[in-house]
Amino acid sequence: MEDQKQTPSNTPPTSPADQAAEAQAAQPATPNQTTEPAAAADDVATQLAAQLAEQEAKARENYDLYLRAVAEAENIRRRAQEDVAKAHKFAIESFAEHLLPVMDSLQAALADGSGDIAKLREGVELTAKQLASAFEKGRMVELNPVGEKFDPHRHQAISMVPSEQEPNTVVAVLQRGYLIADRVLRPALVTVAAPK
Repeated sequence: MEDQKQTPSNTPPTSPADQAAEAQAAQPATPNQTTEPAAAADDVATQLAAQLAEQEAKARENYDLYLRAVAEAENIRRRAQEDVAKAHKFAIESFAEHLLPVMDSLQAALADGSGDIAKLREGVELTAKQLASAFEKGRMVELNPVGEKFDPHRHQAISMVPSEQEPNTVVAVLQRGYLIADRVLRPALVTVAAPK
């Protein structure tokens, strides 16, 4: 038998998928195949345009809400500033209303021309009671710390004097102090017992 030698061909071997693609490319194009991609592209473009319009509408709505929120915040800030200004301006109003009867009593005492010392003293005592009532309504508390332990936050020591009391206790009050809502308005001026 005679051996036959085959000569190798210059074309590379192709896969079945490559062969199918070549066969399809060799066939003439039909009108349906060319219009389908164009119609699909139009559908995608229409959907994208609709989505874009929807997102733009949402963006406009959110921007409007943002502008309203900024305006509302500015209004709240302005109203709060006005409220604080009014509070500063009229904070003393209720306390002043409590002081008016005291002023009326003082003016009545000055207008009295009778010269009766007993009546004058009685009027001053009543006026002092009215003033104490006004202080109480205004949450002012009097500090009269005789016999109490010296407190540098509420008392101001003028001097130390020898005394039978315990050291650092208040012996005498030279001027009463006042608290307003647990805050020292004026410390009491006091003398303090010296150490023995």
